[in-house]
Amino acid sequence: MIINKSSKIFVAGHKGMVGSAIIRCLESNNYINIIKRDRKTLNLINQEETKSFFEYEKPEIVIIAAAKVGGILANSSLQAEFLYENLSIQNNIIHSSHLCKVKKLIFLGSACIYPKLSNQPIKEEMLLTGPLEPTNEGYAIAKISGIKMCQYYYELYNRNFISLMPNNLYGQNDNFDLESSHVLPALMRKFHEAKISDKPNVEIWGSGKALREFLHVDDLAAAVLFALENIGAKDISAMGKTHLNVGSGEEVSIKQLANILKELVNYEGKMYFNETKPNGTPKKLLDSSIINNLGWSAQISLNDGIANLYNWYKGRLG
Repeated sequence: MIINKSSKIFVAGHKGMVGSAIIRCLESNNYINIIKRDRKTLNLINQEETKSFFEYEKPEIVIIAAAKVGGILANSSLQAEFLYENLSIQNNIIHSSHLCKVKKLIFLGSACIYPKLSNQPIKEEMLLTGPLEPTNEGYAIAKISGIKMCQYYYELYNRNFISLMPNNLYGQNDNFDLESSHVLPALMRKFHEAKISDKPNVEIWGSGKALREFLHVDDLAAAVLFALENIGAKDISAMGKTHLNVGSGEEVSIKQLANILKELVNYEGKMYFNETKPNGTPKKLLDSSIINNLGWSAQISLNDGIANLYNWYKGRLG
């Protein structure tokens, strides 16, 4: 389908790290009719409220960046909440989009949908081939359900609903709360505060050996725009896929990440790897060759992205 710059676009979760990056990307590319609703004016967990919103606004395009998200601590201790809230948000938005005949929908998930011990790099067809990582199983099951909903609405009703699965995201408007954040912003805050308070060491969960692929949120936003303008459900189905991976292709260990942050912050103390804490999935590198071959690739290196985020973080602290 041809996307008009004046098409009515609803970005669910526009205030979050991902949603705000998508808004910036759309606006910089002259999309002028973007619908924004925060939690105070639209409760996406409420089915009737979501349905009424869609009937009133009649968006032509929907991008789902709304989700309950968190790091290993939040995920592992709040499995029921992560499963319930994410299922509710997705179900309400996707089903309302179907009922209101939305022309295109993009559902954003996470690389945690894949089995804990997937072959590397992880191809899209690895979905549902083995047990999930236990610490974020609830969140992963919700995201898998979202992929399947989009697939089924295309197959049964020809709805142009597609799913993109990014790897570990970071960037402007990230969450730095140590109780609920992901590893990169959590470590950045730990090193920064340790430097300011002259703390002798920084604790890091796990052995530091786990490998991770990080994607800057502005690169994901560019991928969303690319998919919006160039990729349809018919294209993904024709390739025998249910979704597309979106990754940077750049992999580092948690120990390497910690060293990058330690040097960037100029922290002179020591690092302590607490091996009584979970490592999570040992390795998680996506095979993003399909979307790369279609024309999108990540542009922001990890070092540049982290440096930009640290500058933003310090500015936020005043």
